[in-house]
Amino acid sequence: MMHSGRNILERFGVLISVAIVWIYAHILTVSGVYNHTALRTQISCRTDRTGLIHSAPWIRAPYPFQWGAPSFHAGEAFAMMMAAFVALVESTGGFIAVSRYASATHMPPSILSRGVGWQGIGILLSGLFGSVSGSSVSMENAGLLALTRIGSKFGAVFASIPAPIIAALYCLLFAYVGGVGLSFLQFCNLNTFRTKFILGYSIFLGLSVPQYFNEYEAINGYGPVHTSSRWFNNIVNVPFSSEAFVAAIVAYFLDNTLQHRDGSVRKDRGKHWWDQFRTFKSDSRSEEFYSLPFNLNRYFPSV
Repeated sequence: MMHSGRNILERFGVLISVAIVWIYAHILTVSGVYNHTALRTQISCRTDRTGLIHSAPWIRAPYPFQWGAPSFHAGEAFAMMMAAFVALVESTGGFIAVSRYASATHMPPSILSRGVGWQGIGILLSGLFGSVSGSSVSMENAGLLALTRIGSKFGAVFASIPAPIIAALYCLLFAYVGGVGLSFLQFCNLNTFRTKFILGYSIFLGLSVPQYFNEYEAINGYGPVHTSSRWFNNIVNVPFSSEAFVAAIVAYFLDNTLQHRDGSVRKDRGKHWWDQFRTFKSDSRSEEFYSLPFNLNRYFPSV
């Protein structure tokens, strides 16, 4: 019993702490402690600041085109395609992080493609049902999986959690997500100048370029690329405002151009570690980790 209780505290310690602090903040809210405090304090600490819990229905069934018939503009379509591509790059990291924390084998390319395909279907359905944003992988849930092996959301309740608690939770969850990305560097040869240059240069540009784009927009109200075509502005400004996108593109370009034909470089890149996972059937454990339920593998086969 003691061993079981220790496992529960070890696995759900963060969630239990968040629940305790949220209950404490809710008690202070309903007892009127925050009624005469500064507005900034109320925004940060109250749990009913937007009435989300009281106004949100327990069950709500959306239906297609509930906000009216869709309209199509070629320019905006291209801008959204670029935004979807940015989400694709960021979601790829989420897929890999989830498989890592779930103790699964490395994802074969076909499994990653399948996940991207289902994400595309989710984005399509989001548009049909009038969602404000498309579907993307939740990095917070990837970090939550690292803590509990369980990932879920209950929007209205979670949205009522005070901002300081969310900020503290994000520090932990994003640390797990960033940690799993850095853990893959163990397969590379970090002693070579080539690897160090690619790693340092991609991280530097991945942080500095989006910072410049975001600060420029915050100061001027528009991005560095500012023409009469809004869709063209979005095509350029949106991807370069994403840290993950810029870092991934720079690292991918350098890794596939700098001495890539040298035979010893392939080992330095760590690619030989992933040869056994290039196909779905090359590892017998792939069926255990990546098979779809309800016999859907029959209609969505992996290669």
